[in-house]
Amino acid sequence: MKRALVILVMLLLLAGLVRWCNGTRSVSYGPGVMAPDEPVQVNLRGASTFIHEDFFLTPVAEFEVHARVLSRRDYTRDSGADLAPVDLALGWGRMSDESVYGQLTIRQLSRFYIWRTRQFPIPRREIEVSSANMHMIPASREIERDMKRVRKGDLVRFTGKLVNAEGTGGFRWTTSTTRTDTGNGACELVFVEAFEITKPDGR
Repeated sequence: MKRALVILVMLLLLAGLVRWCNGTRSVSYGPGVMAPDEPVQVNLRGASTFIHEDFFLTPVAEFEVHARVLSRRDYTRDSGADLAPVDLALGWGRMSDESVYGQLTIRQLSRFYIWRTRQFPIPRREIEVSSANMHMIPASREIERDMKRVRKGDLVRFTGKLVNAEGTGGFRWTTSTTRTDTGNGACELVFVEAFEITKPDGR
């Protein structure tokens, strides 16, 4: 009995290790721009507020993105984790070319996307306006599962809405509505209604 229990524990640990390795291994398609177009945004006026996961969400724009994943971070403990459990740092244009973003050190911390480089592969401003950190609000558990399968280097396509959020205890979270801002408040808060991992040929 003891031996069977030990074997079971070892198998579970091995399965966990495999899942962890698969989740951290990056995806490579070789050099080249894989997502040439910037996100598409259509601003809304007077959209109705709705409730999601005990938060009040007010749509401010329709939003569609096809981009390269520069980094993914999951959140479970901060005040927004119940609403947006996943942040994706995304790149488009030349920031979807791994020969470009591969020259940057990229990480996510405390809901921020941070990049550094010793030598700029493209102009600094182009990096700033061709990449963004997005707080992802999955409309369903299935979408959340798909988001948590994403690896660095993946191509993703999703549609939904940019929203402002309010919750209990004075909680407020406001979305950016432009790709040209930087720093605090520059992240998009996206209610994601459809999500897929794609291939370079669009399949």
